Amino acid sequence: MEVDKVIITNMRALREKYGAAMPRIEKAVKRLIAADKKRGFKTKLLAIDSRRDMKAVQGQVVENRDNQKAVKAAVDAVCNAYHPDYIMILGAPDIVPHQHLKNPVYDPMGDKDKVVPTDIPYACEAPYSTNPGKFIGPTRVVGRLPDLNGVADPAYLVSLLGTAARQRTRARADYQKYFSVTAEVWEESTSLSLTRLFGSSAAMATSPPKGPAWTPGQLDRRIHFINCHGAPSEPNFYGQKGRNYPVAHSAKKLVKKIMNGTVVAVECCYGAELYDPADSNVQAGICSTYLRDGAYGYFGSSTIAYGPSKGNGQADLICQYFLNEVLNGASVGEAALCARHRFAGAYTHLDPIDLKTMVQFFLLGDPSVHPVGAVPHALARTKVFKQVFQTRQNIRGTRQLRREKLTRTGINLSKTLGTVKKADEAIPAKIAKVLESAARESGIQNFGTQNFSLSFPKEAMKGNMKRFGKARKGRGVHMLIGNRNLPEGTPGRVVALVATWQDGKLIHMRRLHSR
Repeated sequence: MEVDKVIITNMRALREKYGAAMPRIEKAVKRLIAADKKRGFKTKLLAIDSRRDMKAVQGQVVENRDNQKAVKAAVDAVCNAYHPDYIMILGAPDIVPHQHLKNPVYDPMGDKDKVVPTDIPYACEAPYSTNPGKFIGPTRVVGRLPDLNGVADPAYLVSLLGTAARQRTRARADYQKYFSVTAEVWEESTSLSLTRLFGSSAAMATSPPKGPAWTPGQLDRRIHFINCHGAPSEPNFYGQKGRNYPVAHSAKKLVKKIMNGTVVAVECCYGAELYDPADSNVQAGICSTYLRDGAYGYFGSSTIAYGPSKGNGQADLICQYFLNEVLNGASVGEAALCARHRFAGAYTHLDPIDLKTMVQFFLLGDPSVHPVGAVPHALARTKVFKQVFQTRQNIRGTRQLRREKLTRTGINLSKTLGTVKKADEAIPAKIAKVLESAARESGIQNFGTQNFSLSFPKEAMKGNMKRFGKARKGRGVHMLIGNRNLPEGTPGRVVALVATWQDGKLIHMRRLHSR
């Protein structure tokens, strides 16, 4: 059976959460499926707790909604049976859980995220694991349309499903103007990102002094790019100048100011955390507010994210890549997948912070939405072309070519890209001394250190790649991570120094700041 898009959820969990309001949600899902049909998509709803649905895909029923291993296996069974072009997870983590991966950057002296809740394993063919290094080769287009975690608000979920059903593709000109706010200390970094995306950073706002009382006229741009500080279970993002951290962006001040069709990329720590609003005085997060008011896609991180103070790296790059693909006509789901590919493909190996960046960013929204129309070639305007390529099969065939390319790219990454593994061996004393000196100059206090060896797939040692085998054996990564001298709970306290060394000599070093 040909299926273009699957909607995967846990129906028992939804019914228990919404009770008598469940028919409203079921009708909204049916409206989305009908709208997809008019667009030429064959969409199928599948419940991982349904014996009938799971039998049809030769999978096991998920008895415990929180069993991440069982949920991952069920999603894989659906994908292996139908090979859909789009996978939409319906519900917050209390309906379909995130997969919790071990945080490769965890250190009690610095990055205290023990796990990274994420959806990237659902985008990968690799089986269940808590090792983030197993999920560096995503091949599937995945997005999550979340309700409010821990809150039974049927109107909220119906609204999100309605946004997806009423989606429409607009001209690139409608997305050429942007809203952007950055912490003042990262002004140069954000300016570089915006210049790369739009050719100018003239519309960028810095915090302080600006924000968070943005006017509808400032927010009525359909691209939002935010590079500020975030904090767990917080409905605010924060700017920074010195030791001053004013509120730069607030969920309370966004209500009914967001344009339908907005696409958002957020570098902030915890920028896409789907927390229970009860954890924040019943105020839903910024990501939930954007989606409620009509955003098509929101790309952000569930945990502490990183980037340099100047120049671009990590969160800067993966968010840039996502927006670049959207502007070039990709669906928001394909844009998220391409962003991961471009980010990982730039390296020979992923150090601990690169690896965390790769797995922590995910998409909120219907992955099949195309906000921006691709600019067609002149041939596409001819009568013959329109007659041939108007059918669903022709459109699906073209999309299959893109999926084939993306699958190849993901598989190649999984077969060639190196990842780090914690090592007990001490690094050369000279390198440790350099890092400790750099830590003092950077104001890092109470730091911890970790050593990592590199692990490469067997395929990465074949052919001409054999000549790098000896070098790889003598290569390692050392991370020093701690806090700056700021009050406990202050955003942006974590600073890391990551050094790559080869045969006892330092060959690369960088300093990264928590967003």
